[in-house]
Amino acid sequence: MAQDKGAGQPGEPGSEKGQFRLPDPALVSRTMADVAERGQRIVGDFLKRQADGSPSAGPDPLHIGSAFLDMTTRLMANPARLMQAQIGFWQDYLTLWQNTARRMMGEPAPPVIEEGKGDRRFKDEAWRENEVFDFIRQSYLLSARYFTNVVQGAEGLDNKTAQKVDFYTRQFVDAMSPSNFLMTNPEVLRRTAETGGENLLKGLSNLLADLERGKGNLRIRMTDDSKFKVGDNIAVTPGKVVFRNDLMELIQYTPATEQVLKRPLLILPPWINKFYILDLRPKNSFIRWAVEQGHTVFVVSWVNPDEHLAEKGFADYMREGPYAALTAIEAVTGEKSVNAIGYCLGGTLLACTLAHMAARKDNRIRTATYFVTMTDFEEAGELGVFIDEEQLLGIEEKMQKKGFLEGREMATTFNMLRANDLIWSFVVNNYLLGQEPFPFDLLYWNDDSTRMPAKMHSFYLRRMYQQNDLVKPQGDPNAIELDGVTLDLRKIKVPSYLVSTREDHIAPWKSTYRATQLYAGKVRFVLAASGHIAGVVNPPGSGKYSHWVNTSLPPDPEEWFRGATELAGSWWPDWQRWIVAEDKAMVPARVPQEAGLGDAPGSYVLVMAKD
Repeated sequence: MAQDKGAGQPGEPGSEKGQFRLPDPALVSRTMADVAERGQRIVGDFLKRQADGSPSAGPDPLHIGSAFLDMTTRLMANPARLMQAQIGFWQDYLTLWQNTARRMMGEPAPPVIEEGKGDRRFKDEAWRENEVFDFIRQSYLLSARYFTNVVQGAEGLDNKTAQKVDFYTRQFVDAMSPSNFLMTNPEVLRRTAETGGENLLKGLSNLLADLERGKGNLRIRMTDDSKFKVGDNIAVTPGKVVFRNDLMELIQYTPATEQVLKRPLLILPPWINKFYILDLRPKNSFIRWAVEQGHTVFVVSWVNPDEHLAEKGFADYMREGPYAALTAIEAVTGEKSVNAIGYCLGGTLLACTLAHMAARKDNRIRTATYFVTMTDFEEAGELGVFIDEEQLLGIEEKMQKKGFLEGREMATTFNMLRANDLIWSFVVNNYLLGQEPFPFDLLYWNDDSTRMPAKMHSFYLRRMYQQNDLVKPQGDPNAIELDGVTLDLRKIKVPSYLVSTREDHIAPWKSTYRATQLYAGKVRFVLAASGHIAGVVNPPGSGKYSHWVNTSLPPDPEEWFRGATELAGSWWPDWQRWIVAEDKAMVPARVPQEAGLGDAPGSYVLVMAKD
């Protein structure tokens, strides 16, 4: 058998790296005492919260069991298909056994299966160089493929059930990866041998700390949050808060050019997360870059709501968000018309506002840019797994008790969409390897979650995700009405720029593309590489991620992509050319005036969901 490079064998004499070192007895003693004390406190706090009356969840709150029962019943109705899948699996497994035996005898043997591109779970060299770990890796991949193919091959399931079964099968398959376990991860075994098990003691301490952070629920620390402070080394683009109401602060940024575009730029971020995703560091800040291109930038910083805002609805977000911002922008600049950007849910709000304004013949927003925005929710992607009647009732029960949805619940849902990257990689790093997480601004922002007001969130999930009412035209009895106006997206005539991302798990690009067939004005659709965040926050100087353009807008997104041209680098300059082409008028730079509300990034953004 070829020796695993650097893997080391516990207890084996030889190199210093390969020897098993006993842990420091004093460290073990301190750790165990700490575990006992903290563990008792965590369990006590958890039991107290249960006794205080948390919402009843039932044995299967997500109704996964019924979905899998339906799938199993349909599989059993076609035993020949299931048998064929099993035969193929065992043939592949037999080949793997044979190839492993050949490798052990010193003969080369090709892999039977390889992990997908971008799968970083098996990046350690030992997964391929050591025959045993290579066998473990490939047997897992074969089993994962078998489970996935069987589930996806079940015929007769309705779309929602099939999607739920497929999603939770992949959650199970990901959880069972050998990389997630001490005895089947060569990197963890090597670290354990080198440290005498101190990595596991440190990992246990990390686990307890995360349970304490979550008050009995596991809240995995993804980054070293001690290295970041909002307004200090992230969200540092200079500016002033020029307006504030119950739901938002409006920030005006200090100009960086002597002349600026006449039309101010209003950015509406999502309130599911905080606005500073667009202002993380100077080198990747879209806000700073837009200021440097000559825009007078205004950004809405949404409040992190508590129970006092439980009755704030979607109409309130429209009225106290974009409408209030337009009035405030005119007051401080004298300009009635603006260019507007909406990011994700902020883009959905922008579309609602424009449809509302169209009905009222209000033309203050002259161009609209949508970052990864869904308006047609018919194919909502994997988030649709969490939107059925039973789960909505469960969410509403929780919100009725507190007046809001906890920020961590939404964050956990998003993390499950990329479980290997956003859950299991940290389990391995923090708990098995016993390492501190790396300081990363994007993950700090990701962990800075926000709450959702009960009334607004119930409306959003039911009327948009579940019923897809936003795309229904005026005259349809189920069309959405806000502030006495029936919305019809087909009435939106302003020029629209839509940017989506090819690997988006939250707003799938083929779903966001549907908006190109709705708006009545000129539309430009651009597809960026990467995902929901990295594809958007991609400054020109990074040299990362290409984008695709196509002036034709056929109904079929695949047809659009086949005719698209791939261009290297960021889409930001393309957007700048588009916005300037709509209006090139310039005026002297506008410096934000002191309004007595403080400097950017304001006070609302500093309120954390745990406060």
